[in-house]
Amino acid sequence: MSLGGNIIPVQNLAESLQVAFDAGAKRILLRMASVSDIPTIPGELFAKFQTSFYSDPSDAAFKALGVE
Repeated sequence: MSLGGNIIPVQNLAESLQVAFDAGAKRILLRMASVSDIPTIPGELFAKFQTSFYSDPSDAAFKALGVE
C-alpha cells in the first residue's frame, strides 16, 4: 500500500516473501489480485506462511487484526 492509501502490486512477490521470512514473518496477507503470482513462489517458501487473502484495504485491516 502506498502512503496515499493506494494498493499497488508487488513487483517480485517471491523475493518479498523471502525477505519477510528472513525477518521472522509467519503470517502474510495477500491481495486477491496476487493469486496469479502464486505459481512464481517456490512451494517450500509459500508453505512456511499462514496466508490470508483480502479484497480491499478495510478487509485487510480486519484480517490483520484478527476480526475477520
